[in-house]
Order: sequence, then structure tokens, then C-alpha cells
Amino acid sequence: MSDNDQSRESGRERTVGKILILVILVLLVGGGIWIANIMLDVRKIQDCVASGRRNCAPIEVPLGER
Repeated sequence: MSDNDQSRESGRERTVGKILILVILVLLVGGGIWIANIMLDVRKIQDCVASGRRNCAPIEVPLGER
């Protein structure tokens, strides 16, 4: 292999590495947003229950089963 082939291969490796890092970051950010939304929903339900209400998390039943 010549120096030119090695630099091309090195460039490809860098590109693959950057894409891999980007995918990992997107997954981390998406996971963080998902967890934050779940925590917000739980907090809303806890606030509702703490205020003494009873219908804080209604169960949805399809119309055909009523």
C-alpha cells in the first residue's frame, strides 16, 4: 500500500467513526427526552393524587367492550 491508500483508508475510518459518534449522540438525546417526558407524566399524576382527586389516570376502554 502506498501513502495515498493509507490516507484514504484513514479518512474512511474517520468518517465511519464520526457517523458512529453522531448515531450514539442522537440515541442519547432521544433517550433523555423520552425519560424526561415520562418523568413529567409521573409528576402530573402524583400532583393530581396529592391534591385528593380520584380520576387522575383514567383507564380508556374501547366502545365495543362497554
